[in-house]
Parts: sequence; structure tokens; C-alpha cells
Amino acid sequence: MRPTQKDYIELVVSMCRTGIIGYGGGPSVIPLIRHDAVIRYKWLSDEEFGETLALANALPGPIATKMAAYLGYKRKGAWGAFLAVIAHILPSVLAMILLLSAVNYLAGSKVVKGMIAAVSPVIAVMLGVMAYEFAKKAVKGLGIAAGAAFMLLALLLLEVLHVHPAIVIVLFLAYGAVHYRAVASRRGRQGKKEETP
Repeated sequence: MRPTQKDYIELVVSMCRTGIIGYGGGPSVIPLIRHDAVIRYKWLSDEEFGETLALANALPGPIATKMAAYLGYKRKGAWGAFLAVIAHILPSVLAMILLLSAVNYLAGSKVVKGMIAAVSPVIAVMLGVMAYEFAKKAVKGLGIAAGAAFMLLALLLLEVLHVHPAIVIVLFLAYGAVHYRAVASRRGRQGKKEETP
């Protein structure tokens, strides 16, 4: 199916919107990108978005830009990836250029400090809701005991042992691949046993 102008417009509008509204950097933008990709435009399933996010976290560079590039590439190939990245970063670049002269003036402003303080809890809640939804899926797929154990293991590795997040993600991806193969193999053996008279 050939890409239509509407497809490109949706991609550019979505990435511009996440670039403008995504206050606070990469992680705070992810719930906004997820909303557009999964709920609004249905470009990805929730599971595919979670897998893509995990892989993107394991790669170097800003997470939001990597997600924009992936979505653009998935929708419209290399040209779509280029457009999505440009559309995502352009609002920030323009805002930095236009507001650079006002930064020193606004740095000590109580109003600006109050705005930042007011927005921070909103970002924390958005990230918390997304983490809850992913945790719910993990518990559904692995069971309550295994899901809780893996969440605690991730917390231990990241916060207590200070293992780099990319290493933790790769370890969990490797475990997931082994677990998936083991389950598929076990189901295959059970299916053969049921077929044998």
C-alpha cells in the first residue's frame, strides 16, 4: 500500500505534538508517544510498544528520538523515520533558539520555578501509570509470584547494585527469549502427548 499524504501528516502532527507537549525530556515524553502510537492512531499494539521501548532503552541516545525514528520507519520507511525525527526535535530546537536570550532573565523568576514545581508531579504520575500498566502485563504473563520477583530483582539491580539500565534490559530480554522458547517447547511436547493414543 502506497503511503498517502494523510499518513505523513498524521506522523508529523503526532511527533510535533509530542515534541511540544513533552516537557521534561525523554522519559516524560514516552507516555505521550505511547498514547499516539497505541491509542490514537493504532500504529502498534501495546505489547509491541513495550518491546520496542525495551530495545530502544538498550541503545545509546535519547529515548524519545529513537522511538520517533522507529515509529516513522515502521509507518513509512527511511523517509518516515527522517520526517518523524525532524518533526519531533524541531519544536525544541526552535524554542531553544527563540528563548535563549530570555534564559538568564527567567532563571531566577519565582513564576518559572513554580511552573516547574507544578509540572513535576504530573510527569511522575504519567510515568507511574505507564509503569503500572507494564507491571500488570508482566504479572499477567508470568504470574503474580514471578512478576513480583522480577520487579524486585530489577529494583535491586538498578537501585542497590547500580547496574547500568541497558545491561538490566538485555538480561531481562535474554531471559524472556529463553522463557518463551521453554514454554513453546513444553507446549509442543504436551500437544504431541495428547495426539498419541
